[in-house]
Amino acid sequence: MFVILFFCLLFFVQKSRAQIIYDNRVYRPNIKTVEFCNTIKEGAFPIISLNSNDQLLLGFDELGSNTRTYNYTVEHCDAEWNPSRISPTEYLQSFNEDRIMDYRYSVSTIQKYVHYELKLPNRNIAPKIPGNYLLKVYENGDANNPIITRRFYVVSPRANVAAQIIPSNDVALRQTNQKINLQVNFNGMVVQNPYGDIRIVIMQNGRSETALLNTRPTFIRGASLEYSDLNINDFAGGNEYRHVDTRSLRLNSEHTARIFRDTANAVLLLADRSRDQDNYLSVYDNNGGFYVRNQEGSDPVVDADYAQVYFNIGIPGSTVDNTVYVVGKFNDYVLDQRSKMNFDAAKGRYFFNTLLKQGIVDYQYVLVDKAGKPDYTTLEGNHFETENDYQVLVYYRQPGARWEELVGYLLLNTTKR
Repeated sequence: MFVILFFCLLFFVQKSRAQIIYDNRVYRPNIKTVEFCNTIKEGAFPIISLNSNDQLLLGFDELGSNTRTYNYTVEHCDAEWNPSRISPTEYLQSFNEDRIMDYRYSVSTIQKYVHYELKLPNRNIAPKIPGNYLLKVYENGDANNPIITRRFYVVSPRANVAAQIIPSNDVALRQTNQKINLQVNFNGMVVQNPYGDIRIVIMQNGRSETALLNTRPTFIRGASLEYSDLNINDFAGGNEYRHVDTRSLRLNSEHTARIFRDTANAVLLLADRSRDQDNYLSVYDNNGGFYVRNQEGSDPVVDADYAQVYFNIGIPGSTVDNTVYVVGKFNDYVLDQRSKMNFDAAKGRYFFNTLLKQGIVDYQYVLVDKAGKPDYTTLEGNHFETENDYQVLVYYRQPGARWEELVGYLLLNTTKR
């Protein structure tokens, strides 16, 4: 009887543990406002140069007043985010695991929380080789019990990258799409097989679901590879993001209908509508990101409060066959139950609410059909003029090596051609 009970308990514990996903994910609903960026600029792409003074800052909140023991480690991955299957001693200079020691309690907030911070690299955890890395944060030293995973990049610049943004070569898409043509120069590098040794990834606004992998150059000219085929690296321009402004919970912002403050904070937003028929309108946004701010406080990291924010959008001809989600960097653009809107057939509207920390939060609506295919442009519009960032990452596998290195990086912006 005892043996049966033991195995049942073991099975339950294993089932309750989250499967680690090699992408940006939050595994517990009480973990909020995960920020991970280069310390040079708030919200910057999480990339650092190897053996430099660059650092990354991870910050997150846990709702409640209790502190916990959180450990972390990092793992080296290839260009497609598969584990490199090499020993930590080959990609880490020091220890394999460390503990997050920096935390603070919220101050004068209705919603109590504990804010944790971590800087990488540090004297305990530092990468030895360039490439893709996955940061894993977990509780009580149990790596199979994750709370957060985050992607970051360590580059050793050896390849020169040049690129330009042009309208799509497809005439039907010239008013909506942004095409990236690029050239990579690898002088000084031993590239025996350009079709196998070099791989290039391009992302829009740092979003993993937009990543396009380039493995075959269009032209090879000496030590230079050109990627300009008519059918590659063609991105939908999309539209500028919508945003929520809760820097003040006393005064309504331009998109706020009403604010309630009692035992909790609640923010009702004005009704949104589909923008697919609108002409392009230049509006400043943060390309999907968010910034924690509190106009009534002095240190928003710990005195910015949380509010339940209520979204709603009306879509002509809506049916239960379509599902709508609200996504942004605030929820890692994940389409799941935590970002899914509820459909009110009587009102023909979709409703959604989520807990957000005070500040400015970009968001967009995503339409998903019965087959589960996401559509990012039908509700938001699609324009070539849209301001977007593009990250170009160049990966190189040395002859005989067992891992890929990140040897080139370029940040492009559509307004700075």
